[in-house]
Amino acid sequence: MADKMQLFLEYLTVELGLSQNTRQAYARDLRLFAETLGLKSAEQLTSVTRTQITDYMTQLKNNGLAAATIARKLAAIKAFYRFMTAEGYMDVNPAEVVEAATKGIKLPRVLSEDEVLRLLNQPDITTAEGLRDRTMLEVLYATGMRVSELINLTLERIDVNLKYIIAFGKGSKERIVPLGSVAANFLERYLNEVRPKLEHESRPTEIVFLAQGGHEITRQRFWQIIRTYGQEAGITKKLTPHILRHSFATHLLDNGADLRSVQELLGHADIATTQIYTHLTNKRLRDIYAKAHPRA
Repeated sequence: MADKMQLFLEYLTVELGLSQNTRQAYARDLRLFAETLGLKSAEQLTSVTRTQITDYMTQLKNNGLAAATIARKLAAIKAFYRFMTAEGYMDVNPAEVVEAATKGIKLPRVLSEDEVLRLLNQPDITTAEGLRDRTMLEVLYATGMRVSELINLTLERIDVNLKYIIAFGKGSKERIVPLGSVAANFLERYLNEVRPKLEHESRPTEIVFLAQGGHEITRQRFWQIIRTYGQEAGITKKLTPHILRHSFATHLLDNGADLRSVQELLGHADIATTQIYTHLTNKRLRDIYAKAHPRA
C-alpha cells in the first residue's frame, strides 16, 4: 500500500499538476484521516466506507474546523479514492457522493494604500539586508506574486530592462507579470549591490533573493520579515505572507482594473477565485456609502 500511496502522490504532480505544497498537504490529510479512523496500516484505507468518511467530516466540523479546511481535507480523500478506482486498485469509490460543508466567503485581509506605503518604507535601505527586504516587498506589491513564487524566483526569469518577471506558479504554470518602475529600480540595485555579497562561492545558486551565506530565504523567514516591519510601521492588522498579494489585487480593482486582467496577473485558473476581491471593493463602497449618505 505504501507503493500505492507513492504512486498517488506522483499522480498529483504529474497528472493533476498540483504544487509540492499541495501534495504535502494531501499526504498529511490522508495520514490524519487514517489515524482518526484507527487504521493500523495503510492497506486498511481500501476498506473504508462512505459512512466512515461522512462521520469523519462531521467530527471535523464538531471540532470547530473552518469549512474551507474541511473541504480541503475532503478533496484529498476524494482525490485518493478517485485514483485508486481509476487505476483498478478498488472497485467502488467510497468518497464519490460525500460532500463537504459550504465554504462560504472568507474575505482576505488587505492593507490600505497608506499602510502599504508605511510598510514599504520601514527597511533601512542603507544596509544590505534592508535593501534586500525593501526589494522583496516592492516586487511583491508590484506584481502580486505568491510568496512561494518570490522566494523561488530565479535570475533567468527576470528582466529589469524590459520590466517583467516570469512567475512559476501553481500547477507548474508560467505567466509573465509586468514590473513597475520603482520595483525594477530596487531590483536592479539589489542585483548589482547586494546579491553578489550574499552569494557564497561554495554554494552557487540562481535564486534571486538570498540570506547570509547564500542560503535561500524560507517562507517562514519572510513571514518574520513582514511581521517585524509591520509592527515597526504601526500596522495593527495581522500580517500574513500573502497580504501584499491580496492588497495588489484589491488596489488594482479599486483603481479601475478589470477582473479578467487581475485574474491573469494573479495566475488564477478560475475567475471565481479572483472574484473574492470584488467582495472587498464592494464592502469598501458600502462603508463609504454608509458614512457619507444622509439616509444610509
